[in-house]
Amino acid sequence: MRWGALCLLLLWPGCAPGEVQFHGFVMGNVAVRTTGERPPHGEGGVFVLGEERLRLDVSGATATGRMLFLAKGDLFHDAVSNRVEGDVREAYAGFRGGPLDLRLGRQIVTWGVGDLFFVNDVFPKDWESFFSGRPMEYLKRGVDAARVQYSSRPVNLDLIATPFFRADALPSPRRFLLYDPFAGVASREERKPPARAANTEVALRVSRRAAGFDLSFYGYRGFWRTPAVAASGDGGAPSAVQFYPRLVVWGASAQRNWLAGVISLEAGRYDSRDDRRGANPPIPNSEWRMLAGYQRQLAADLTANVQVYSEVVDRPPRSGAANPDRFRGIASFRLTQFVAYQNWRLSVFLAYSPTADDFFAQPEIWRRLTNRFSVAAGANIFSGRRETPFFGRMRKSDNVYVTARMDL
Repeated sequence: MRWGALCLLLLWPGCAPGEVQFHGFVMGNVAVRTTGERPPHGEGGVFVLGEERLRLDVSGATATGRMLFLAKGDLFHDAVSNRVEGDVREAYAGFRGGPLDLRLGRQIVTWGVGDLFFVNDVFPKDWESFFSGRPMEYLKRGVDAARVQYSSRPVNLDLIATPFFRADALPSPRRFLLYDPFAGVASREERKPPARAANTEVALRVSRRAAGFDLSFYGYRGFWRTPAVAASGDGGAPSAVQFYPRLVVWGASAQRNWLAGVISLEAGRYDSRDDRRGANPPIPNSEWRMLAGYQRQLAADLTANVQVYSEVVDRPPRSGAANPDRFRGIASFRLTQFVAYQNWRLSVFLAYSPTADDFFAQPEIWRRLTNRFSVAAGANIFSGRRETPFFGRMRKSDNVYVTARMDL
């Protein structure tokens, strides 16, 4: 620990020893399948997840507070694949001066007002991590970006430029049983947007408070985070190519207190730039995304959150299209109860789509045993009549998980 602090001080002139802070935790995670089925070419047998993880957070600032840095990194052993790996969660240097806040490096960004349904939050997610039972913080992935934030009473600006594309981490067929339309294709190739100036992703949020609402307006130019998949034979063995079409998003959100709770509204326009007429089946069609939510405290330490989320595709999808339905609607409900001086947390998240007739549930129990040690247990439950909608695609991947964490 002392050597690490010394190295940081040498690299960060003007930062006093007392201004460098160290935090972290040790965590163990296990997730076990409950359906009795296994991925045909997977790993781990009955286990979806089995890992030991060490997190170290280091942050500091100069005496004036104008220059700062933060680094969060994980070192973990994946027992399912028997590999030791590292993950840089965040690592950036920054400058604060008056209304400006500048940051350069890997950052985790969260925009919008949705609970697990994202309209204008166009930044990468790790869905495999979430459906494996890791804590919620691991749902978001960092982006290597330059970020400029400007704060004032009339308006707040948040501008992010990302030259290095990072996709969503989707559930892998090595860990989950998934419907795969290209199951018989042995050769697969992924083509990510190359890192060049023309492919730099740009995202902007403009926010202010007006008429009792917290208002935000969003713009994004970049790429779909979920890959499109196209078959490619070329007269030989069949193969599949994963690629990321261009995307432009415009949207807005509003949030305010209402009826002793908080109401949230959000909408976004997804403009699929590589196929605006919807003539190329693998490329997602342009669409509208909308969300309305209401959160209220029902009793002491008891909170409920209800949401309605929808996607409306511009034109009817063609055969083999990436969008299986023209309209998708989902209702979700989250209930959270703290008891025993907030040493216990009981929660459940439910989501049901009447249009796709698929369902997802995640109940969880969390217990704080000491100020530094906590445990959690929960489940991921999927259901659906069809294999193409998102939850229906996961219907054979039910699992239960246990997590133990000790803060350092």
